[in-house]
Amino acid sequence: MKEEVYLIDGMSCAACSSAVERVTRKLDGVERSDVNLMTNRMTVLYDEKRVTPELIIQKVEKAGFGARPMPVGRTGENTDALEAEEIAVSFGQIVTAAILSALLLYVSMGTMLFNDLPLPVFVDAGRNPMGYAVTQLLLTLPVLYCGRKFFIGGFSALLHLNPNMNTLVALGCSSSFLYSVAITALIPVNVHYVHQLYYESAAVVITLIMLGKYLEGNSKRKTGDAIRKLTELAPDVATLIKDGVTSEVATASLQIGDIVLVRPGSRIPLDGIVTEGSGAVDESMLTGESLPIEKASGDQVTGGSINCEGALYVEVTRTGENTTLAQIIRLVEDAQGKKAPISRIADRVAGVFVPVVIAIAIIAAAVWLLAGQQTAFALSVFTAVLVIACPCALGLATPTAIIVGSGLGASHGILIKSGEALETTHHADVVVLDKTGTVTEGKPTVTAVSARGISEDELLTLAAAIETLSDHPLAKAIVNHANEKGLSGGLNTTDFTSLAGRGVKAVMSDGRRVLMGNRRMLEEAGIDIAPLIAEAEDLSGSGHTLVFIAADDALCGMIGISDIIKATSPPAIAGLQQLGMKVLILTGDNRNAAAHIAAQSGADEFIAEVLPGDKAGVIADLQAQGHTVVMVGDGVNDAPALAQADVGCAIGNGSDVAIESADIILMRSDLNDVTRAIRLSRLTIRNIKQNLFWAFCYNVIGLPIAAGALYPVNGLLLSPMIAGLAMSLSSLCVVSNALRLGRKEL
Repeated sequence: MKEEVYLIDGMSCAACSSAVERVTRKLDGVERSDVNLMTNRMTVLYDEKRVTPELIIQKVEKAGFGARPMPVGRTGENTDALEAEEIAVSFGQIVTAAILSALLLYVSMGTMLFNDLPLPVFVDAGRNPMGYAVTQLLLTLPVLYCGRKFFIGGFSALLHLNPNMNTLVALGCSSSFLYSVAITALIPVNVHYVHQLYYESAAVVITLIMLGKYLEGNSKRKTGDAIRKLTELAPDVATLIKDGVTSEVATASLQIGDIVLVRPGSRIPLDGIVTEGSGAVDESMLTGESLPIEKASGDQVTGGSINCEGALYVEVTRTGENTTLAQIIRLVEDAQGKKAPISRIADRVAGVFVPVVIAIAIIAAAVWLLAGQQTAFALSVFTAVLVIACPCALGLATPTAIIVGSGLGASHGILIKSGEALETTHHADVVVLDKTGTVTEGKPTVTAVSARGISEDELLTLAAAIETLSDHPLAKAIVNHANEKGLSGGLNTTDFTSLAGRGVKAVMSDGRRVLMGNRRMLEEAGIDIAPLIAEAEDLSGSGHTLVFIAADDALCGMIGISDIIKATSPPAIAGLQQLGMKVLILTGDNRNAAAHIAAQSGADEFIAEVLPGDKAGVIADLQAQGHTVVMVGDGVNDAPALAQADVGCAIGNGSDVAIESADIILMRSDLNDVTRAIRLSRLTIRNIKQNLFWAFCYNVIGLPIAAGALYPVNGLLLSPMIAGLAMSLSSLCVVSNALRLGRKEL
């Protein structure tokens, strides 16, 4: 199976996107086809042996739309330039149409509103009815030309049997215009026909819809601000250091292994490793972390981040599409291009919406004619029904919210891979947390020192001098702790022997014979550890690994080492519980260590001594009990569980395999971001529901009124001009409501 993305031209509403999906899904070999009206993209998953890109494009074009593969390496700048050009053209057309429509309204309706309004003789209906009609015709024609895309697209879609919003507008305005042209031709026969002209309806409706589309386009463009800001992060030029020569080069020309100089205040061009220098780097646009991170030689830096202070020499390690920034952009774009399951409701409605509306318009007009109303009345009803019923709002309801929501998440370092993950997260009720590296720091740390006969500092100095020769993680923890306390140095070993699974023995430079290891090792050597038994059992019960130390057959003390809990874990777990989530800790560690961490963090339950291969089974058991599970992990052994979970959440500094298996990536490695991700999901789904409610409610209320349902009750009949304004405002309201989401606090 192969997944490809295509750019679709000619779409104007949900009926269009539904038509494109319908024709491509009918292809034998296409497993999935999703069209995003907001981004004009179609994502197709198909069998390469049965379907070709040429066949997909051919099917889309046969339906009346254009299709082309998404260009590789497309930048936001090109898109912005095209959008700016399109907006400039449409704005000029809108101004022209608005001026002519205003003049048309002045001529056609001015004297109805104001009796003493001055009018030239040649446009006075009473004194020159033919001049009055022809003037309106001449003012209307340029307006219809400015809005010609509605007619071209609308009738083309109708011919391809895929009617859309443009079809509704084209039918309604054409009916009003052609009826008025026919009436104009009959004025010499009967002068009273001059009062049945509907030129202003056609012209003003087109103008209002053009204005609405222009405002909608501007609002839609704002929803892509997150992507735009990300694409602007990478600098165009970099300072290359080669053979001792400094030169300014294009960032795109840099290769892996190149050394670049990043001065204070400059952006780091690409991912790399600091080879020389130190400074504080602002990574807020990538991770959401507000405070600059200190970087020194050997530290990794990310392209797009800002060097706040100090000069850094960086060796490039990733270029092009492999950089962290490029991957983030790709993830956000993919998420914005994929639909959430909730959008299927709107898709099903949009597929039959336009034909149903055309039928309603014809039936309503026929009923009024049969009821004895004049043709002009029926035509007004016909036009109003067609114009007010816009499926745009339905098509925009879901993708606008997903685009804004995923952009908001990206700005907080929360990368959501799909609309489906965004939706599923909002009704999750259980969060399963991997212990090591997720709830805890993921590295052993000295947390207890107990000395007998010597001071704690002496004990640490002795232990560090021995463990300097070992690569064991526990040894490194002891050495690091001694270094932090400034106790390293002063002692050396003259003889060192490692005893696998037990500990080490050594002879020090001052002649002392030292044993250092587990309880069993010292007991076998005849060392009395009774003075430390009670304390040792307490520490073991809380998950500590204990290292006993003896010198010259006398007990010197004990060092307790454990994987300490992250400072952010307890408040993050409390935040999840406040959202109504049940929090479980899952670990392969022993029950004592798991119980201690669960108690410290405030988790509801823990599941301990689980083998890596069994973690996915634990998730499956929870799902079998009816739970929707979010799994949070960072290691290779978490990947199966992340894939099994309803929503997999990978800690950003975790393994590549875990990140690939996950649905959500937390760039900051902060558990609080799990809470933020769930809150973001709930806010986004609530926004989608509001949009869908507005879109459905608008049509349920608007269509009967446009059809004249209230006319027998209170004489209210909706003008086509008001219908056009209402149609434009409905889409604008949906997009504006989605934009509100971008201002929410997570």
